[in-house]
Amino acid sequence: MLNLAEVAVAARQRLDPVHWDFFAGGAGDERTVRANEEAFARRPIVPRVLRGAGARDLRTTLLGERLSLPVLVSPTAFHRLAHPGGEAATAQAVAEAGTVLIVSMAATQPIEEIAKAGGSLWFQLYPQPDLAFTTAIIRRAEAAGCRALVVTVDSPVFGRRERDLRNGFLDLPAGLACENLRDSTGVVRDIVMDAELGWERIDWLRATTRLPIVLKGVLHPADARLAVEHGADALLVSNHGGRQLDGAVATLDALPAVVHAVAGRIPVLLDGGIRRGTDVLIALALGASAVGVGRPIVWGLALDGTAGVRQVLELLRAELDAALALAGVARPAELTPELIGR
Repeated sequence: MLNLAEVAVAARQRLDPVHWDFFAGGAGDERTVRANEEAFARRPIVPRVLRGAGARDLRTTLLGERLSLPVLVSPTAFHRLAHPGGEAATAQAVAEAGTVLIVSMAATQPIEEIAKAGGSLWFQLYPQPDLAFTTAIIRRAEAAGCRALVVTVDSPVFGRRERDLRNGFLDLPAGLACENLRDSTGVVRDIVMDAELGWERIDWLRATTRLPIVLKGVLHPADARLAVEHGADALLVSNHGGRQLDGAVATLDALPAVVHAVAGRIPVLLDGGIRRGTDVLIALALGASAVGVGRPIVWGLALDGTAGVRQVLELLRAELDAALALAGVARPAELTPELIGR
């Protein structure tokens, strides 16, 4: 495979069509799914020349983590639908690549098993109305060595995903379950979206864990300012890959205002629509500290397990390295908005 688009085509041939629709689809007319990618196509890069940049260094530090490139793996559910190795296979590739895997609360393997890969893990959480159960999930993540808590805040209800409704995909196949949702009795609970979720729950989480808290799903600058006030350690500008509110702003379009609102007080990350190393460059130049990739990781997993995920990350690494050189930049931290046209 020469690029992520080719990985996607090959993965589609491997996956059950119902499962492909689950991973690829979004809410409603999927306007936001498309907008996330189209936003990058509207941002031309204006390279500098004769800068003597020399060898590139893609490494970056994020919440105390040393990443070999400014690309981490965003949370996606149900990896065992894509490959028997599941999230553990993904974690192995991410560890080999030297970056961070954000493990979904809806993973099909328990966090303890995923952690055996030995890489850096963060844990994604949908805050549950049952605070005792939420606390138990957090303690499991802490005990497994997760180094940050990524709290999804854009899901007061489930988005209306018409592909899944049309396919009747409402439950996991027999033998698969959301293993991180097992309670103390061994029963797997359903994820409960909480329409009453408010900032007081973020305050509660801040008092419940010592882990850094990343709020995932912030698009409005006013919410970015509130997040800083309520003790968030980082923000992830995300629209859930277009799977929640169809018509929501593309993440790249939302990024500059969020970065301005935060004013350097905490890191700002972005996911949604990253398909090329040049996309990574554009997001970093507009103020992101790092980006996350979701669907391409699942494509690589479906294609060839751990090796496929590693291939996806190495394609992005190679493309980003070349893009930095051609833009006249040696390090991600040197990227600035002046390199992006309008």
